[in-house]
Amino acid sequence: MRPTLLLGGTTEASRLAAAMAARGSPAIFSYAGRVEAPRPQPLPTRVGGFGGAEGLARFLREEGIGRVVDATHPFAAQISRNAAQACAEVGIPLLSFERPPWSPAPGDDWTEVPDLPAAAEALREARPERVFLAIGRQNLELFAQAPQHDYLLRLVDAPEAPPPLPRAGIVIARGPFTPEGDLELLRRHGTTKILAKNAGGFGAEAKLTAARRLGLPVLLVARPEAPERPRVAEVEEAMDWIHADLGV
Repeated sequence: MRPTLLLGGTTEASRLAAAMAARGSPAIFSYAGRVEAPRPQPLPTRVGGFGGAEGLARFLREEGIGRVVDATHPFAAQISRNAAQACAEVGIPLLSFERPPWSPAPGDDWTEVPDLPAAAEALREARPERVFLAIGRQNLELFAQAPQHDYLLRLVDAPEAPPPLPRAGIVIARGPFTPEGDLELLRRHGTTKILAKNAGGFGAEAKLTAARRLGLPVLLVARPEAPERPRVAEVEEAMDWIHADLGV
């Protein structure tokens, strides 16, 4: 019975790992290694990159992987492209376990932009505001072109160097978050705008609920295009796919 490679780093990946461990499904859980202390998983775990699509294909062959489930963050576009290329090269099936994107609800004031450079350009031309820059620690340099704003950053790990922004406050916290907690955070920092990626899911949705309650505008970055592959959104669907392929 060949093992499954589960590309993780999301709440959904952790839920699937728990279901696989409970069922005794042979698997390897893979973290990209972008946080200092990733959550422990009930599966054999590796941390770090593969060396692009070529390195991933080599890993799949060496470990005798039978199938891959891509449960990475919707904005981790490069690993998703690498997974599609590597699985095609090795000739094994690939599934995307992907949470649906967020959709606006009554009372939301959302503006969608196609990517982070477009978001940075929108802020560059805007009057000074207090912006909750909810994008993680990558790509912060894009917003140095909009130095008139006061930024609030929420990061999983403390940064090794100051962010490339002239005025930035940092909160170290790990989700999932609650609407009540984010409501208090936004009020405490006097936030007037939120910039976020349309990651979907429940763990990070709290800031959008809080923004709705406060009547704050949200600049929402659309997801990058992903390779064509089967997609599911529920643990049960992913388990059915895995075990249909296993024939058990």
